[in-house]
Amino acid sequence: MKKLVAEFIGTLWLVLGGCGSAVLAAGFPELGIGFVGVALAFGLTVVTMAYAIGHISGCHLNPAVSVGLWIGGRFDGKDLIPYIIAQVLGGIAGAGILYLIVIGQDGFTSIGSFAANGYGAHSPGGFGLLSALVTEIVMTFMFLIVILGATHSKAPKYLGGLAIGLSLTLIHLISIPVTNTSVNPARSTSQALFVGDWALGQLWLFWVAPIIGAILAGVVYKYLSPETSEE
Repeated sequence: MKKLVAEFIGTLWLVLGGCGSAVLAAGFPELGIGFVGVALAFGLTVVTMAYAIGHISGCHLNPAVSVGLWIGGRFDGKDLIPYIIAQVLGGIAGAGILYLIVIGQDGFTSIGSFAANGYGAHSPGGFGLLSALVTEIVMTFMFLIVILGATHSKAPKYLGGLAIGLSLTLIHLISIPVTNTSVNPARSTSQALFVGDWALGQLWLFWVAPIIGAILAGVVYKYLSPETSEE
């Protein structure tokens, strides 16, 4: 239960920090943080939580990460579904807090896109379904390769959280224009529930693509550098 509570809190922080920066600060007149700021915000949520709860739950904060670690032989399958549930609920809680903040703005009329993920007309750069699918698969694949490598028993100690957070920052710098960057089904679900309509209609891609990327990474990294005495 402590692990699940940690995953709930960590995913809440990821959504509140990352999506919150996009919704509240990215486009603020003259002082907006832009894409770079949002990318850094997502990376910082992972870095801070890695050192806060990594020793408790492993700091997955992402169903795709849990799946990839399971496929890679680093995570017990019996904990997979409970972790995913905790992550999704934590993401929804983070989005709920953000929603309460947003509606308190003077002159509020709509939450807008609410940093939801999308493709086609709902892609920041107008990228279509194929572009979104390729982007989310490849970005999640690389994210899991970094995670599996940075947390390997032979990797430098204490630097894993920094490497993982920086990799997520880089991923956002690449892919925000394409899909608003998901690589995380919990993050996508939390925002889609509040936007409804098109966001829920396109949500399937932001579950399917990250899971595919994570599975591929788990298989590849397990082949490259398994946690066995035969290395």
